[in-house]
Amino acid sequence: MATIEQILHTLDHSNDNYYCSFVSLGHPYSYLIDSRLNLFRADEQWAIVVERLGYNPRGGSIELELFYYGNCLINLEEYNNRYTNSYGTSPIEWEDYLAATAEELLNSEATTILVRGTPIALTHDLAAYAQAGIELVEYEPGRITMDEAGRLLVRDHAALFRATDQELYKSLPKHLQKILVLDEWHHRDFDQSLPIETSPTTVEAVYQTNQASLKAAGISLDALAASMQAQQERTIQQNQEAWENDRPSSYETWQQLAAVLATGDTSQYRPTLPPNTHWRNWPDSGSL
Repeated sequence: MATIEQILHTLDHSNDNYYCSFVSLGHPYSYLIDSRLNLFRADEQWAIVVERLGYNPRGGSIELELFYYGNCLINLEEYNNRYTNSYGTSPIEWEDYLAATAEELLNSEATTILVRGTPIALTHDLAAYAQAGIELVEYEPGRITMDEAGRLLVRDHAALFRATDQELYKSLPKHLQKILVLDEWHHRDFDQSLPIETSPTTVEAVYQTNQASLKAAGISLDALAASMQAQQERTIQQNQEAWENDRPSSYETWQQLAAVLATGDTSQYRPTLPPNTHWRNWPDSGSL
């Protein structure tokens, strides 16, 4: 079986600066609605599947993203001839979603929505959201955004929004056994950005490509080179801070989960850090 160290190494290096990444609950393009973590194991093989349910205004949908980690992954999606460790699906059929929305807000005329083929009631009562602790932004008076509607729907119908076994096993060997499921845990987003290239050749190429706008702004070649160098240094510093404080192997959640996967003993997971995966703890999700 893989060792704890090998499992943690896989998680620490899950970001390839292209299409593979460590799951980001606070992703700025998607409002967090719900999450779940699934552990799988069999013989020498292990896998983790993290579910992230969110509302992406750009995509105009409530999407369930599945992030895969492990030493036995199969059937991964590909983009631009590179593998990605995630894929998205939706518990709500597109036509049903469109019928329930009006210009990115909950349609005031919609009374139900089909979630995995099951009709569930939509709530327009503002007091019901307040009672659920959902503070409405009210871009328009009395109107409800789709992330707010989704958060109330998940509170009352969580099972319908979870990944099915077919979805979970999309990129897993079928003989793996699910050994642990968590609906909350202590999580830290972890990203390693690729520092920009600052060689003289690259700086010159950037300057020539944007020469008109740079000159209009009074930015010389030397000033551009200094700016790019400063940006590179900031990125390196941010990467170092994230590596020290946020990488999975740096805190107990993933240390203990790696022990569960390495041994098959679920009692190895005995957290002391408070869970923080509820959407209220990620106010910057969807902020861009």
